[in-house]
Formats: sequence, C-alpha cells, structure tokens
Amino acid sequence: MAALDPRLLLQGYATGVFPMADDREAADVFWVEPRERTILPLDGFHLSRSLAKRIRSNRFTVTCDRDFAGVIAGCADRAETWISHPIEQAALRLHAWGHAHSIEVWEGERLAGGIYGVKLGRAFFGESMFSRARDASKVALAWLIARLRVGRFTLLDCQFMTDHLASLGAVTVPRDAYVGLLSAALARDGAPPPDWTALDVLLSSSEAGACSGASGKFITQLLGQTS
Repeated sequence: MAALDPRLLLQGYATGVFPMADDREAADVFWVEPRERTILPLDGFHLSRSLAKRIRSNRFTVTCDRDFAGVIAGCADRAETWISHPIEQAALRLHAWGHAHSIEVWEGERLAGGIYGVKLGRAFFGESMFSRARDASKVALAWLIARLRVGRFTLLDCQFMTDHLASLGAVTVPRDAYVGLLSAALARDGAPPPDWTALDVLLSSSEAGACSGASGKFITQLLGQTS
C-alpha cells in the first residue's frame, strides 16, 4: 500500500482541498473541494445548558495530544470510514511534526471520545471526531473551540455539515468565501502568531488548573464570552 506524503497533505489544506478514501483498506486517495464548506465560527459556538453542565461535571477528564493515535483509531473504528491506513499514517507523521493535534476525552482510564485535525497558520482543519459515551465528542469540540479562541486562531474548518455540527453553531459558506477566510488565516500579516499551547498556560496559571471540575467551569465561562 503506497504511502501518502504528509507534505502533500499540508499543500492540499493550504489550497482548500482535503483527502478522503473510499474505505479503510483503500490504497488510493482522492481530493475533495466542496462547493459549500462547513466552518464553525469561533465566536458562534452554541454552548447549551446541558453541555455546559456536562463540561463542568467530573465525569470526563480532557487532555490534549496525550493519545493522538488512539483518537484517530477511534475515529476510523466505524462501519464506513474515509480514514484509510495511508491517511492515518500521514496524519501520525504530521502529529510528530507538530502540525496535527488531538483532544482526548477520558472516562476514568477509558478513551471515551475525541477529535483530531491539522493546524496550519491560524487555521485548524477538524478532520474527524468520535464518541463512546454520551456527549464525549461535544465536550472534545468545546475544549477545541476554547483552545483555538485563546490561541488566536481564526478559522475552524469542519468540511461537511451534519445535524450534530449544526446544533453546535456550524454554518456553510460558498467555496469562494471559504478561500478568502483560508487566505486570511494563512497570511503573514504581522498579526500575533497563533499559539496552540496558550490554553495550557492559562489553565496552569489559574485556579482552574487545580482539578478537572474547576477547569471545566473555566472552559464554560470562556465559551460564554464572545470576541
């Protein structure tokens, strides 16, 4: 099975296309550029009362980049998946290079859900998420939004619309509008650079870093603010 060059992936994302495969065992990859692109505005995330309550609870522990391989494997573990082995291996390489990241949601020692994607400039390309417990993927997405907002990112690409994403505030934009947003996110315009670790610094410097319950409350407060 032919390997997929991770550098080709980065070039694709930078031009507005992304890879998919027909199934897990597919050797070939095709590139997709939808006429309408789904994005989730970072100041438009819909935090329901029930989700806020779930985030503040002690049921889940949330980590970042602790188990990238486990998250991508969880995303691929379904009856139909576009995450072929070559796409998975290329994503693992991007993670090793610091271009791909994951948010993990733990229920005790069990990986209950998560989300992974690719970081390029001030854009984050959300690739896939999974859930093995109720609301686990929503919690992962909420923490991702918080991390992107604190880290001065400007674009969260979600690729295709789903009912799940629509309920959380995702919208569709025409391809031309998306290209403009992407260009702005990748531009070297003198603006402060994005910082993927900014949320970690903020949590560690506050009382929110003391326990998962306090950090969850901090996240819900942060997401309740608009920029």
